[in-house]
Amino acid sequence: MKISQYPYLYQLSFMPRLFPVNCYLVEEQEELTLIDAALPYSSKAILKTAREIGKPITRIVLTHAHDDHIGALDRLKEELPDAKVFISRRDSKLLQGDTALEPEEPQKPIKGGVPKRVKTRPDVLLSDGDAVGSLKAVACPGHTPGSMAFYDERSGCLIVGDAFQTRGGIAVSGKMKAMFPFPAMATWDPAASVRSAKKLAKRAPALLAVGHGAVLMNPLAQMEQAITEAEQALGKGQ
Repeated sequence: MKISQYPYLYQLSFMPRLFPVNCYLVEEQEELTLIDAALPYSSKAILKTAREIGKPITRIVLTHAHDDHIGALDRLKEELPDAKVFISRRDSKLLQGDTALEPEEPQKPIKGGVPKRVKTRPDVLLSDGDAVGSLKAVACPGHTPGSMAFYDERSGCLIVGDAFQTRGGIAVSGKMKAMFPFPAMATWDPAASVRSAKKLAKRAPALLAVGHGAVLMNPLAQMEQAITEAEQALGKGQ
């Protein structure tokens, strides 16, 4: 595991050279918020990092319900029974293994590793604009129907799950990158992903923190270029 530190943010990257899977610890005055739960074996490293920081994890916040973002959730909840679990209302269904689409949604199959045996149930169901400590929830459907990003108003950091990737080159979810195609392969609706990417870019973040790949500083120009490339690929039916 590799740890990278930024203002109010620690990136924990598992398998960083091969298949980077990231989760994040967001530092508050007296506590920590964990964004995503990485892989099943990640719990020990997450807890160890929190102990080294010297603050308790009081929230576990999920960007979306895919296996590589909720892997250690059950183990963490066992170790941290008082920590509250947050996820969007929509992806709370996926967390329970329910892949049924809602009537108003594009009727496309939900892709990726949807969990099948998660015991943990969320304590808080999030909507667009909700506050989570110093973070603001930003709905960004596309990768999954209920994907959410989280914006730290103190630092300008935007934590986006798989709405963007930086591994293999920055890309909007659904835009295939040959060097790292997996987020695209697991994307539910690429057109919705582009709309969400535009919404996220309007935040003009100071940092872009993704589920797969390095954190980008001053990323707006790169985000806008990735959006243009994704729109072109949609136009070509890719």
